[in-house]
This record gives sequence, C-alpha cells and structure tokens, in this order.
Amino acid sequence: MEGMLSEQELERYSRQIMLFGEKGQKCLKDARVFIAGAGGLGCPVALYLAVAGVGHLRLVDRDVVDRSNLNRQVLHWEQDIGKEKVLSVKEKLHSVNPDIDVEVFARTIDKSNIYGFTEDADVIVDAMDNYATRYLLNQVSQERCIPLIHGAVRGFDGQATTIIPGKTACLNCLFPSAPPDEVFPVVGATAGIIAMVQANEVIKYLVGTGELLAGRLLIWNGLSAEMEYLNVSKRCDCKVCSGSPDRS
Repeated sequence: MEGMLSEQELERYSRQIMLFGEKGQKCLKDARVFIAGAGGLGCPVALYLAVAGVGHLRLVDRDVVDRSNLNRQVLHWEQDIGKEKVLSVKEKLHSVNPDIDVEVFARTIDKSNIYGFTEDADVIVDAMDNYATRYLLNQVSQERCIPLIHGAVRGFDGQATTIIPGKTACLNCLFPSAPPDEVFPVVGATAGIIAMVQANEVIKYLVGTGELLAGRLLIWNGLSAEMEYLNVSKRCDCKVCSGSPDRS
C-alpha cells in the first residue's frame, strides 16, 4: 500500500487531487485510521474515508446485523442480517475501493485490547453508542497523543468535535458524567450528517487543511435544520487530561 500513487488511483482521486495535490492524496493513502464501531456512525464514516482513499482502515464491532439496524447503518443490507457487522462492512468497502486495506475485528473494545487496536493509528474515530467505551477511547487518545474524532446522535440531534491531546478539551472535560444507558431513537439522516462531519474532520487533519473542530462542539438540530457551535475549554480538574501540557 505504501509508495507512489498508481495510475488507477490518480484517476480515481482526480477531483480531490485538484484540492490538495498528489502530496495530500499520498498522505491519505499512507494513513491508518481506527474506527470504533460499525453502526450508524461507523458505516458512513468508513464509506467516505474509503472512497477518499484512506489507505488503512481498522474497524472493531462485536455485533451482528439486525433488521432494526437497517434504517441508519447504510453498509448493512437485508441480505446481511445475522452476519457480523465488521464482515458486512469489509465486503462493501473492498467492493467500492479495492485499492485500500481494511482490517476488521468482531470484538468488544475493552482495556485488554484497546492498546493493540490503536497501536499504529494516526486518528481514532469515536463511532460508538455508549460512553463507557467512549471514555476508554478518550483515555487512550490522551495517553498516546492520537487525535480523537467524536460523534454522537439521538433522534434528530447530533454532536461532533475533534479532540487534539495537549491542545483541546478532552471528552471527559466536555462530559464529566455519562448519560444513562438507553435504547435511543435515531433517524438515519442524523447519523449520516454527523458521520459526514467526522469523516471530513479526519480528511482535513490528515492532509493538513482547513480549520478543525478543535475546541468547538458542533451541535446539530435536525428538526430546525440549525447548526451551532459551543467553544469548549480544558477543565483544570479533569481526571484525564489536567496533567497534560498545553501545546496550543
């Protein structure tokens, strides 16, 4: 996967190369992105990073496809019901872009394996639906100085931010207490909108262009079609990042 762009890749990514050049496209090809979750957020994030040419994607999700997933998890189809989600995703991603490497694990993310999954990652994408795992991703992000792209949805509403260790507030700064676990409602379009924001943040970070959602929490209200931003700062009493140096 390493090396120069092939003629096929130059043709495939020609519209992107107009934006950030072959050097930027090569940065995408050489990048390694860990996506935690292959559901409502993870599916579109993985799809758009794959078509953008991110060369190495690693996805982890323990679940199998259920019919109730199909309203929002766009890489899982009717014929995939009962299949492990990561295998369903890998099959679709290789079909849409055979030039990338997709590594998948049907596992529950926990303290015993998170360090292995993130060992060589350039970016971590939080596409989870529970805060226990999100806090674990945040912890590893801070310890290893790997940017964390957070996203969450509920109903018509969603949120996203980019966490840069040593520069921005971490996830624990933003949410010191986890909301109660629940089976929450969600519209597929909401997951798509937030996932697109996350994928866009990954691409901008990897090619070094634009302004990241660093220090800002994007809030999406789908019922009013309004998007607002909250400026967020590190908490001096944060149990996760308060001891890390400020690199801003």
